Amino acid sequence: MPLQALIVLFIALPVLELALLFKLHGLVGFVPTVGLVLLTGVAGAMLVRRQGISILFAIQREMAEGRLPAPQMIDGVMILLAGALLVTPGLVTDSVGFALLIPRLRTRIRLWLKRRIEQKIRSGQWQVHVGRGRS
Repeated sequence: MPLQALIVLFIALPVLELALLFKLHGLVGFVPTVGLVLLTGVAGAMLVRRQGISILFAIQREMAEGRLPAPQMIDGVMILLAGALLVTPGLVTDSVGFALLIPRLRTRIRLWLKRRIEQKIRSGQWQVHVGRGRS
């Protein structure tokens, strides 16, 4: 991960989150602001749990049918990331977290990732080495 991305992730994002929470506090007051943070955390945790269980069943079903559950595994990672974002106090992280719980958006992200990986492999930026499996 480039240095600029780390700076944004660990410095700029928390500052932005605090600024937005202070702005919201100024508009609606302390109790509603804290209530919103708590509500999004609880609602997010419930949604993540439900979708996570659903993805686990989908992964088990695919494996039982002899198929590699790659799309479901990627969805699982995105749902896990959504959960982490939703328990992090802040409006931006909550918005991104809730967005990752939308199945259509996850599908679009998964397809974008696939194209991006294929592009890097075709351009030679990434190399794929296929070895023999262990016996």
